[in-house]
Amino acid sequence: MRRRAVLAAGLALPPAVAAPARAQDFPGRAVTMVVAFPPGGQADVVARPVAAALERRWRQPVPVANRPGAAGEIGNAFVARAAPDGTTLLMALSSLAILPEAARLLGRPPAYELDQLAPIALFTADPTLLVVPAASPWRTLEEFIADARRRPGQISYSSSGNYSALHVPMAMLTTAAGLDLLHVPFQGGGPALTALLGGQVQALASGPGPVAPHLREGRLRALAGWGARRLPDWPEVPTLIERGFPEAEYYIWAGLFAPAGTPPPLREALRAAMAAVAAEPETGRALAAGGNTLDYRDGAAFEEFLRLDSARLIRAVRRIGRVE
Repeated sequence: MRRRAVLAAGLALPPAVAAPARAQDFPGRAVTMVVAFPPGGQADVVARPVAAALERRWRQPVPVANRPGAAGEIGNAFVARAAPDGTTLLMALSSLAILPEAARLLGRPPAYELDQLAPIALFTADPTLLVVPAASPWRTLEEFIADARRRPGQISYSSSGNYSALHVPMAMLTTAAGLDLLHVPFQGGGPALTALLGGQVQALASGPGPVAPHLREGRLRALAGWGARRLPDWPEVPTLIERGFPEAEYYIWAGLFAPAGTPPPLREALRAAMAAVAAEPETGRALAAGGNTLDYRDGAAFEEFLRLDSARLIRAVRRIGRVE
């Protein structure tokens, strides 16, 4: 009940209405990039270098506004209902398509629908990694699974909330491998990672960006990845597909969206700006420094990616079923 009250409070205030910007002089003022999670998670570590590059290009402030809560639902809905003038954008994760379907499973109206947001550009699409503390007893995926089967309900993992981008891949694994793990949801990927590093939980599914520094420093160990292929930066880490779980394929992507009512000329101005930012070597270096690989797509390519990925994720959520 408290969660619903918080969600309602986050959506109660209508966005400020501003005169539509003209494409030829866009943006002409500050553009806010909303991240629906606390600092330190996958969306945040992608949003900040992109926002910095846009500030240099536009010569206007592009603040990153963290609006966490309800596994990303509050921030996503805020942008879905914002004035469609191009000055409120959303750096979203793959959970964008999951959350409305999850709301229906839970018997409540979705806070937003996917068609209320217009896809502008995809920046990253990385396979998720299963990570554990380096001091843990598990050195391989097989050891982790065997221990989990011996001790049902005793191995815990954190996530950024029920049905979030970090919960769904773990639910895929538990379903595929027949495991009973203890799910401990937090309000974002940053707090979920902090909980793992602090010993509050024992495992985490994460995009490579947030965990890369800790893997390199030896504080965490990666046991497997959810991708079709091994990650180039972590070639020693096997995929779940290799280990006999072909249905456990999942990518945590970060892409930019605008409110669906944004006029086509403004969408095109945004798309052109994102393409220019992605082409700057500095952007690729900044993303790589955070453990991410630039995988830029826009226009029809991003729309098709979103269509296929959303359909696959909705099927996965329906298999997972109701989670309170």
